[in-house]
Amino acid sequence: QVQLVESGGGLVQPGGSLRLSCAASGFTFNRFAMRWFRQAPGQERTLVAAVGSLSSDISYGDSARGRFIIFRDNVMNTVYLQMNNLITEDTAVYYCNAIYGATNYWGQGTQVTVSS
Repeated sequence: QVQLVESGGGLVQPGGSLRLSCAASGFTFNRFAMRWFRQAPGQERTLVAAVGSLSSDISYGDSARGRFIIFRDNVMNTVYLQMNNLITEDTAVYYCNAIYGATNYWGQGTQVTVSS
């Protein structure tokens, strides 16, 4: 059974940091690229960051570049998103995604709220 379980979300003040985790099981993790998306109320789901199967290809959406870091641990089957200098516009549900060719898995999401 495929599972992607996100954790680490919560309420944080502007300027603060959070680290999201996504624990994967039920598939060959080190074959899949891993991505973080986010979706704010009334808005489309957008790509935040992506990392290749062996961490060789990393990319960021405009909103994340310079503030967020994506990294993965292929031994622990986990992908992380370190989020620094958070702003209110970062408030959203953050989703973990695994992709390999036409195969696509999603987590259930974790809420991040940036507010004073």
